[in-house]
Amino acid sequence: MSDQNASHRLRAAVIGLGSMGCGMAQSLLRAGLDVAGCDVSADSVARFVRAGGRGAADPAAAAEGADIVVSVVVNAAQTEDILFGAQGVAETLKPGAVFISSATMDPDIARRLARKLEATGRLYLDAPISGGAQRAAEGALTILASGSKAAFAKARPALDAMAANLYELGDEPGQGAAFKMINQLLAGVHIAAASEAMSFAAKQGLDLRKVYEVITASAGNSWMFENRMPHVLDADYAPRSAVDIFVKDLGIIQDMARSQKFPVPVAAAALQMFLMASASGMGRDDDASVARIYAQVGGAKLPGDKA
Repeated sequence: MSDQNASHRLRAAVIGLGSMGCGMAQSLLRAGLDVAGCDVSADSVARFVRAGGRGAADPAAAAEGADIVVSVVVNAAQTEDILFGAQGVAETLKPGAVFISSATMDPDIARRLARKLEATGRLYLDAPISGGAQRAAEGALTILASGSKAAFAKARPALDAMAANLYELGDEPGQGAAFKMINQLLAGVHIAAASEAMSFAAKQGLDLRKVYEVITASAGNSWMFENRMPHVLDADYAPRSAVDIFVKDLGIIQDMARSQKFPVPVAAAALQMFLMASASGMGRDDDASVARIYAQVGGAKLPGDKA
């Protein structure tokens, strides 16, 4: 990198260095950005520093002087705290800098946060993500983004580094969030349906690995069946995506649907299964744990169950 280019090196911050955020931050590093990382876990920050990034004590410190801040937290409440809380980024971001919000949230909240930040002279890009930790690490996420032309232009170097598929879904924040909620409705329903089918197959005494082979080659297959049911077959419920994520997301869908008087009965049934799994102590386990609830209720035996 020439001295001239180095002097114009973009500064970025990533707030939230979990399974998704860490990969996204490393993708920004590979693209040549100067990246500061912040997380509630000191170990996560230390891991990112070893990968070549800069550590920061809090969001405000991470965002100081940044051109781009990427927020990779769980929900709207955490996003609002990162923006406007005691150690929030809104005051330390450079004027004209962009805040990229990747949390899944109600579109109305995304619009409210965008208005509040943009009133300070900063930009807001509503940009939920999909694809999982491996694609995050590869810089191959799907990003569902909406915001002003100025926000897209400012965020472009980061978006190019993090995404294989970038959908530009409108010039107003909230559209990206709405698209993500449609995805989450389908994802939650498909996980619940896959778990129901696999547990029902176990109840019939079928060879579950053969069930997996047959279904993934047949019309009943779904991406979630193909991706999640190996966790059931291996009795491996270490969280890639936790049960409580779908308790939150399907709950948001219920709130949105109720406010618009729109029926979502299939999503409501799926939410109940995730709630049962969470109430049974599986909230932090992999979302394929819904299959364990079906098995327990129905008297089926899954791999790893004691005789």
